[in-house]
Amino acid sequence: MSAPWTRKEFEDKLREKGKGYHIYHPFHVMMYEGKLSKEQLQSWVMNRFYYQISIPLKDAAILSNCPVKEIRKEWIVRILDHDGEGDAEGGIEAWINLGRAVGLKREEVTSLEGVSPGVRFAVDAYINFAKQRTWQESVCSSLTELFAPHIHQQRISSWPEMYPWIDESGLSYFKKRLTEARRDVEHGLGVTLDYFSTSKEMQEKALDILQFKINVLWVIADSIMLASSNIKVDDRDYMRQPK
Repeated sequence: MSAPWTRKEFEDKLREKGKGYHIYHPFHVMMYEGKLSKEQLQSWVMNRFYYQISIPLKDAAILSNCPVKEIRKEWIVRILDHDGEGDAEGGIEAWINLGRAVGLKREEVTSLEGVSPGVRFAVDAYINFAKQRTWQESVCSSLTELFAPHIHQQRISSWPEMYPWIDESGLSYFKKRLTEARRDVEHGLGVTLDYFSTSKEMQEKALDILQFKINVLWVIADSIMLASSNIKVDDRDYMRQPK
């Protein structure tokens, strides 16, 4: 049996998975190139709202399966980040504000009527994973946040120029997540490196789990693109995920 990778090698392997992150999906590439119409961006916001409201459910599932008090005390902050705490707005409300910024009414976002079946299926699969697997495996599946700060910064930097019709106040979600995602990465990565480093087999299992989550996000992007009936796909092979 092969010896496990060193902690540094293992972390590098996890980070290499970012090559298949949905930032490289043609829909997202066109988004950053300023090629999406207003209706297409609105469709993206409506569909992704289903993912946003499901994040606290995923985190609650992790908490329900975790017997370690110290982990629960640190992980529960993620739920408060999205649901809000006291009078402070959370990420879910910030996403609704993003909907307003792109010209949607609150009800158009919260009704979920614009959510495609493919998005529902992919997100529900992720929630079921978190409910059914060990809390350590579910923590590992959250590690796509390793790659999230870059995608948030891209939106903050490019949208005002590419889509000047968007109210910049709606970008508060992405600005908020820049800090939160980096904090979450430190915790989730530490748990994953500690738990899965006992053997090469366990490390490879972690890579498979992270790939599963990357696939979920890729399918969400596929579904949103297909739901946007007026989108034009150029010569990119949109079904081919980078490896």
